[in-house]
Amino acid sequence: MPMSLWEYANPKKFMQVSARVLPVVIGLAGVSLTVGLIWGFFLTPDDFRQGSTVKIIFIHVPTAMMAINAWVMMLVASLIWLVRRHHVSALAARAAAPVGLTFTAIALVTGAFWGQPMWGTWWAWDPRLTAFLILALFYLGYMALWQAVDDPDTAADLTAVLCMVGSVFAVLSRYAVKFWNQGLHQDSTILKVGEADPIAPAYYVPLVVCIIGFVLLFVALVLLRTRTEIRARRLSALLARERLA
Repeated sequence: MPMSLWEYANPKKFMQVSARVLPVVIGLAGVSLTVGLIWGFFLTPDDFRQGSTVKIIFIHVPTAMMAINAWVMMLVASLIWLVRRHHVSALAARAAAPVGLTFTAIALVTGAFWGQPMWGTWWAWDPRLTAFLILALFYLGYMALWQAVDDPDTAADLTAVLCMVGSVFAVLSRYAVKFWNQGLHQDSTILKVGEADPIAPAYYVPLVVCIIGFVLLFVALVLLRTRTEIRARRLSALLARERLA
């Protein structure tokens, strides 16, 4: 019979499968990022309006996408924890938070370097930028809450609720341009190739390769950190048993 998806929620099974998958994901991430970034930064022409500044998109766009999608992944994992009480899902959500925060910080910094020459300012209270900054604060709050609560199950419950609240700003970060037309950001162009060619193929193809690379990098880092969280949980349980012995 085919294996149930929930069997991977068993820590032992997860460790076995992730040990086999992880080297492949790391290798694919390394190849994709190397090809995409070299192609994007060194083999694409300068834009006739933005010059070489446009090449920031090869880092800014993928990291911004992954900052939002990382929170979505945390939301799904948190809901699984609340419904099914699988510890691996709670630990995966916890493991993804620092990775998502890092992507958020990179997106904010690269966006500032892009915005200064394009908009004439390092920062503006644009709806998307504001929602994105609040999302970064939710990442920090999520991580702090895990550290502040001693009982792991209680911490998982509380952070799952926080994750659901923060999802509002993840959605706003993605769709703020559609809700508020006065923002500085334009709507998404990646999924609109062919509609009056909003992005030139010379930039589109390496950008897609970079996005794939950052997605794989996220998966690799979350798998690594989840494995570390499982080992830390096991070590904590062993130490607790020794104290009781």
